[in-house]
Amino acid sequence: MAGFATEQLPGATSWCVALSGGPDSLALTAAAAAALPTTALIVDHGLQPGSEQVAENARREAHDLGCVEARVLRVQVGADGGPEAAARTARYAALNVARGDAPVLLAHTLDDQAETVLLGLGRGSGARSIAGMRACDPPWYRPLLGVRRGTTHDACAELGLTPWDDPHNHDPRFTRVRLRTEVLPLLEDVLGGGVAEALARTAAALREDTDALDEWAASSVEDTDGGADTLAIGFLAALPTAVRRRVIRGWLLRGGAANLTDKQIRAVDALVTAWHGQGGVAVGSEQRLHRLFAARRDGKLTMYTQPV
Repeated sequence: MAGFATEQLPGATSWCVALSGGPDSLALTAAAAAALPTTALIVDHGLQPGSEQVAENARREAHDLGCVEARVLRVQVGADGGPEAAARTARYAALNVARGDAPVLLAHTLDDQAETVLLGLGRGSGARSIAGMRACDPPWYRPLLGVRRGTTHDACAELGLTPWDDPHNHDPRFTRVRLRTEVLPLLEDVLGGGVAEALARTAAALREDTDALDEWAASSVEDTDGGADTLAIGFLAALPTAVRRRVIRGWLLRGGAANLTDKQIRAVDALVTAWHGQGGVAVGSEQRLHRLFAARRDGKLTMYTQPV
């Protein structure tokens, strides 16, 4: 952890750690508190009976491990995107408010990364999703992303810690649980082992590629288009497909789009590459009272809104 602070967070004098009480976050908290002054942030989603006691136990463990502060954050979980996505949205929002200006360490492991890659593959959501999680994505940092889950369990045992075993981690109603308990073990058996590591390597390689393409797209806009409210069709048509779609995605996000899907981006891209007079393409919007559209007019892509 000291090496992580030096390499990935140069100049850091303190940090926060997201603590659930499970083995991964408990092992991370122990390591973090031994390296720098650490504030443990414990999110109580309120989704299970006794969640208040689980959070309180985690708070006490954080103090026992040497954290300078431990806070319980109680959140209301909505329904958008399903229970897993809604809980994640509420959790990150609470952590972001509570952290102040400090970085937050998250306890995602190599196994979590492998599951994320498989989820991205199954959803067909493109290279950005298959590239998985970043070790450094300010203000979020994942120092255990190259560590197997079994190592965190061993660390807790060696330190004499008793982690909380979240019942949700065994509930087959959750897609990630079935990936963890059914799909990955089957792949390991069929392919002869090493699948989790291979998926993590795939994610790392794809991140390098997507980062390079993102930089190319950004520089293309800066050099040629200047980040205008519209995009010239001629400018877009001259770009390679992967770069063009990234330019379109960035343009839509700057214009107020949100929760963009690969299908929406491809539909807007078709306004450039397969134009036959089609109308505007509806995309997700930050505005609840208006729908956002992208359309082709007078040789340019432009955006407009309509009341819901």
